[in-house]
Amino acid sequence: MIRFVFRLLSLFALSVAVIMIVLDSTRSIAVSAPVMTPLVQSWQAVSPETILAARQFSDARLSPMIWQLVVEPILALPGFAVFLGLALLFHAIGRRPQRAARRLAV
Repeated sequence: MIRFVFRLLSLFALSVAVIMIVLDSTRSIAVSAPVMTPLVQSWQAVSPETILAARQFSDARLSPMIWQLVVEPILALPGFAVFLGLALLFHAIGRRPQRAARRLAV
């Protein structure tokens, strides 16, 4: 059951990554230059209240340094790269282990 949840999360993250890369590709074709939209810009376009709520939650429950040292560099990365990395991570966690008999077959 847990593997299924991680594989479903992987599929969702991969879908978001594909949507974001299609948007960046369309913008790149329109301006004839590579465009990679940072995750923070995409997040602010979709839901600006939640980014402020996440910042306030991080400052209240954790140290404000966590936001500056960990979250801000991740938010500065292109959105498709972040979601592609999440998809890979979730897929690796939800992967079924190979049986020993399959590995030993000649």
